Amino acid sequence: MEELFAEERTSEGSESVARDLFDQQTVEQAAAAPEPAEVSLPADISTDDAQLKAVLEAIVYITDEPLSAQQIASALGRPLDKVKHVLDEISAEYARPEHGLSVREVAGGYKMSTKPEHHEAVRTFVKKLTPPLKLSLAALETLAVIAYKQPVTGPEIMEIRGVQGAGVLKTLLDRKLIAEAGRKKVVGQPILYKTTKDFLVQFGLKDLSELPTLKEFEELGRMELVEEAPAPGVEENAAAAGENSPAPPTENA
Repeated sequence: MEELFAEERTSEGSESVARDLFDQQTVEQAAAAPEPAEVSLPADISTDDAQLKAVLEAIVYITDEPLSAQQIASALGRPLDKVKHVLDEISAEYARPEHGLSVREVAGGYKMSTKPEHHEAVRTFVKKLTPPLKLSLAALETLAVIAYKQPVTGPEIMEIRGVQGAGVLKTLLDRKLIAEAGRKKVVGQPILYKTTKDFLVQFGLKDLSELPTLKEFEELGRMELVEEAPAPGVEENAAAAGENSPAPPTENA
């Protein structure tokens, strides 16, 4: 019996050693095996498509006249079928209800525009927009005097400009670029005027300290005078005409 058990133990030991040797050999073979070569993949097609899509969208946006796919493909040096395919994708994307714009073929080309179902809302919005601020030269001159001399009275403005400008002052008041700043403690107590917050907003100023200095302003004025110098004899005639005028002229805003 002991001999039988001894043979079994010997057999089990041999199997264990064999397994250990097999595992060790497998590990060694795996370590010695060369690493798989990296597969060179082509350029990322999806990234290229995304970039082309962005470029085409920008092109359609900035052009006033519809551009055909052939024109765009020739300008970009891209295959016509590729450009046409991406343009169709853009058109399909903008056709979704969450977009207020559409990209569609018009007169043989592609054009971006607002969707017809939103025209009434867009028209109503545009009608309510504040018109852009437009001031005459007289209004700008008066506004400059007030900005640099404020608070200043109407007579003082007239003395500086040499022109009566009641109408101009009313225009600036209506535009809320200037406001009354009390009355000056002199005979007649004329109204004082100053610039407003709207003045800063319209001219993009943080505060009045960002205005050009009077020296810079005078330099600009001299440059304009040099550029617009009158012909000889015109200034003398204008001065003679001014001597015969009983009062400064009035002007419209």
